[in-house]
Amino acid sequence: MPNIPARQDVPVEETWNLESIFATKEAWEAAFQEVDQLAPELKKRFEGRLGESPKILQTWLEELQAAEQKLLKVFQYAQLNYSVDTTNPESAAMAGRSGGLASRATAALAFEEPEVMAIGFEKIKSWMEEYPGLNSYAHYFAKLERKAAHIRSQEVEALFSQVADPFHTAAQTHGILVNADLQFKPAVDSQGIKHEVTHSKMRELNGSTDRKLRRNGWKSYAEGHLAYKHTMANSLTAGYKQDAFFAQARGYQTSVEATLDNATLSVEVFHNVIEAFKANVPVWHRYWELRRKVMGLNKLHVYDTYAALSDTQVDIPFTQAVEWICEGLAPMGGEYVKTVRQGATVHRWVDRAMNKGKRFGAFSYGVKGSQPFIMMSYDNSIYSMSTLVHELGHSMHSYYTGQTQPWIYSHYGLFAAEVASNFHQALVRDYMLKTKPDRAIRLAVLEEAMSNFYRYFFTMPMLAQFDLEFHTRIERGESPTAEDMNKVMARNLQMGYGKGVIVDEERDGCLWSQFSTHLYSNFYNYQYTTGIAGAHSLAAGVLKGKPGAVDNYQSFLKAGGSLYPLDALKLAGVDLSTPEPVHQAFRDLDGYITQLEELLLG
Repeated sequence: MPNIPARQDVPVEETWNLESIFATKEAWEAAFQEVDQLAPELKKRFEGRLGESPKILQTWLEELQAAEQKLLKVFQYAQLNYSVDTTNPESAAMAGRSGGLASRATAALAFEEPEVMAIGFEKIKSWMEEYPGLNSYAHYFAKLERKAAHIRSQEVEALFSQVADPFHTAAQTHGILVNADLQFKPAVDSQGIKHEVTHSKMRELNGSTDRKLRRNGWKSYAEGHLAYKHTMANSLTAGYKQDAFFAQARGYQTSVEATLDNATLSVEVFHNVIEAFKANVPVWHRYWELRRKVMGLNKLHVYDTYAALSDTQVDIPFTQAVEWICEGLAPMGGEYVKTVRQGATVHRWVDRAMNKGKRFGAFSYGVKGSQPFIMMSYDNSIYSMSTLVHELGHSMHSYYTGQTQPWIYSHYGLFAAEVASNFHQALVRDYMLKTKPDRAIRLAVLEEAMSNFYRYFFTMPMLAQFDLEFHTRIERGESPTAEDMNKVMARNLQMGYGKGVIVDEERDGCLWSQFSTHLYSNFYNYQYTTGIAGAHSLAAGVLKGKPGAVDNYQSFLKAGGSLYPLDALKLAGVDLSTPEPVHQAFRDLDGYITQLEELLLG
């Protein structure tokens, strides 16, 4: 079995540039101590005074932003360090301390929203007319007025902030189990060779053309999670109970209503995804049947659904991936492409090493005042290239927002975030299919497209339905078990796969346990589906040379949190309040299947 290196043995060029945040851990510690004193000082100086005058209110908002930026810098450094080596006790301790720091600071400053609301929004509007310095906060005040009915007293808001850190224990427990404690048995291939099973290796194992290897890899991975299924189910139930608690405490009927209202979205946006998925599930059945024919199987198992359809694998070194990505993004303009290229190479945005203890999955983390950071495990596959271009989309969103918006508007919601990442993928995929006639490359790109849609247009709607069902059960006072969760997940999967795919109730049904971040983020998953739908719609405009499409899209990236997400996306050119973009994306998916049929069946 090939050895995966320890973190300290990874070449520096394969790691991100955390020194750009703090040069040393001692510098981080000094900043931690400074920030730990900052929130209590602000509380002492401003609590009870925000309504004294427009000048006091503006001064508070300016100093609050500066304090939050310092806090996020400390938090960011600690969390990023931990994510690349979850087995390092020092990094784990720093991450835990940073979470506690954030909780204490939030609790200390919880007087803000109740005090601002007590001023009265009509009075605040008159202050903005008299005192132009407050005008830049107009959208902030409008958002606060919108959610005023769900803001509690200063004492209650402080309590909410204080429990945020201990309430996060459920998600942390699940994450520690998955990222640090799970052990997987080696997977044996058809030649009797053992292969190490890790989170980062599952893409390779799932995609193997050796059916015995992928079956054994799937079995090992599932059974590793099943060994802790009761603990994970208890943790997830606790997470869902916390969602229900906060929804009820803020006066909402349901968790889904609370979540979408907080993001200024209607509940219909969520249900549109579920209904559009169900209406288009025959598209997926068509794809499974194509795979069955090409693979020469009587029946597919779920472990066959990611298998490569060709023995020829395209090797894409990191530098080649960056070059192809930049060529694919050419329609966005020279300055945009230059920023992407330098970020991925010169400025070391990307931690691409595959090492022991590295967190599962991939993410981009961008905070105003620092460069974006991407965590992933790059393995020279088309899928790693896809992940890289996806995360670079997030990073460019963070980059443009950070360059354009003040701190108060430098955070954009998840609903908008997934559009930027999938937009990148749509552009690069189109470029590859149009300019690379090599059959192996075309097949790899189409398989990557199907894999991407598989995750965002199949798995994520499945998890969204799971989210809804178990939040609803919790709100009815039930306490679900691991067996309940497996059964519901397997039932949903069987509907999506259809009669042509065999679903194992336990090993496939434990899919929920393999998402230690997504299911603790309170109705996060459906936003991947709306994201890819919006992205394909916007990419089509850019690729067709639609007047203003590039400028409008970049305006969306620059808007950050200065607009409500639906309004920012309408500025870019897509309306995600309706299900039509989702239906159109299914038509795009159907087109990829047609291209695969032509390539594989002639």
